[in-house]
Amino acid sequence: MNWDQIKGKWTQMKGSAKTRWGKLTDDDLDIIAGQKNQLIGRIQERYGIRKEEAQNQVDEWGRSYDEETELERERLNRKAS
Repeated sequence: MNWDQIKGKWTQMKGSAKTRWGKLTDDDLDIIAGQKNQLIGRIQERYGIRKEEAQNQVDEWGRSYDEETELERERLNRKAS
């Protein structure tokens, strides 16, 4: 999923981000508002990790969200058939 899509779906994705990075507060997630650099910066800050590590985590989270969404879509299609 590209970051334009993530930004557009941020309200739905906040729960997934909160689950992945429990140290992020609701205020953090509101401030981030789907902005990748903001998310990376907040993760660095809350977890005390390097930017590259935060970047890797965010990229992996985006990929895994895509996979989960695709699996859910397939499940719903099978159910509808």
